[in-house]
Amino acid sequence: MKHFIGPSNPMRTQFSAQGGYPARHFAYACHDGVATLTLNRPDRKNPLTFDSYAELRDLFRALVQATDVKVIVLTGAGGNFCSGGDVHEIIGPLTRMSMPEMLEFTRMTGDLVKAMRLCPQPIVAAIDGICAGAGAMMALACDMRLGTAQAKTAFLFTRVGLAGADMGACALLPRLIGQGRASELLFTGRAMTAQEGLQWGFFNALHESSDVLSKAQVLAAELAAGPTFAHGMTKTMLHQEWAMTLDQAIEAEAQAQAICMQTGDFKRAYEAFASKQKPVFQGD
Repeated sequence: MKHFIGPSNPMRTQFSAQGGYPARHFAYACHDGVATLTLNRPDRKNPLTFDSYAELRDLFRALVQATDVKVIVLTGAGGNFCSGGDVHEIIGPLTRMSMPEMLEFTRMTGDLVKAMRLCPQPIVAAIDGICAGAGAMMALACDMRLGTAQAKTAFLFTRVGLAGADMGACALLPRLIGQGRASELLFTGRAMTAQEGLQWGFFNALHESSDVLSKAQVLAAELAAGPTFAHGMTKTMLHQEWAMTLDQAIEAEAQAQAICMQTGDFKRAYEAFASKQKPVFQGD
């Protein structure tokens, strides 16, 4: 039986501000608090394998402990973002697995999305070319998405005989682009064009292919220079408040803001304002 749980211990994963994470299935570099994670199988449009799914899940889990990483940029090599699960290395083997093995796999892929949503750092996707299947779900799990005119995003699960309900698609996509539009994409599996993605709110902005990664890194650097603890709180509340009533959300935000008022960055912001200077946040 194929096991997807993996032996890694997030508490022991080592990060370095100058790029040190021992990735095997993607490229990883970190500079000035911005980690850039590049899906790196350009000859196949960066598909995922059983092992790369698991390593990505473990990385995002470990990032909870990575205090030197402030923001994450997720992208793909060679002019494409990600073509989804590798047809020969995932789809084929799945047809020969037992139900318990299949369920272990589908839970593991969902755990990747959970790990992305639960890591405190904002995640910015730089998306060019093909963004399909699990790749589209990884993009959807990011906090912001920058695209190009060539970006084609497809939740194509129905094209391989599966439900559109995969990795949280039926929860995440309607919240981002609306129920009707999400229903169309999930039922038909057709590609959403870049202009549709921009108009519907999937993309925050579109850029030239030559610029999209650098634009994402500039945005990430701006966020990394901000109040890190408070950014993590914002991400947490955006995630948790989906299941709250308005009254519960207002109370949760009151508590969250009171916690942020105890940080050094809150005091630094006031002192900088009083002295008519720009605050220099330190993340504590």
